[in-house]
Amino acid sequence: MSAITIITDLINKNGGVINTAEIERVGVSRTTISNLCRDGLLIRPAKGQYTLPYEIPDELYMWQQRMQLLVFSHETALFLHDIAERTPTLHSVTLPSNKRLSSTFPGNLKVYMIMPELFEIGLTQLPTKMGNTVRSYDLERTVCDVLRSRGRIDDQTVTGAIKNYCLRKDRNLNKLGEYADIFRMTKILRQYLEVLL
Repeated sequence: MSAITIITDLINKNGGVINTAEIERVGVSRTTISNLCRDGLLIRPAKGQYTLPYEIPDELYMWQQRMQLLVFSHETALFLHDIAERTPTLHSVTLPSNKRLSSTFPGNLKVYMIMPELFEIGLTQLPTKMGNTVRSYDLERTVCDVLRSRGRIDDQTVTGAIKNYCLRKDRNLNKLGEYADIFRMTKILRQYLEVLL
């Protein structure tokens, strides 16, 4: 079996992207990888990551593969939950405050930091628009995050998020209230909900 056939099979099984270590694990050398890229049979959209030339890479999934700790949050979580009024121009991620993004990570991310003890509250897995699964926050945590960060997010996005959350049949107002207490957002949340409910 040829190297490109092996790599294509791996890429197809791995959500459309594969890294150098995974390719080497099946016996394909870095030299062969470079030659396949040079010949246009593989595309390298980011350092150490490869896709097929006819594939549109899933950017969120690729970032998740590069840094497992990342959690897509705020505007991006609204988008993943289908309650955003528009597609975010910059994707938002949250990290615990005791961690940092690598300097080689792309600069087109909006990074939020949170105390490590609050980092995993509401953590879940959500499908991207391309069908891959990434780490994000549940609906209620996302609403709290948007309210907490309303100084960094435009008013239309904040109001739209609350309005669209209230229209969801799967909303959980009890959980939202619990999270609001944890994040000390109860008063602000109540003000928004009084207008919309």
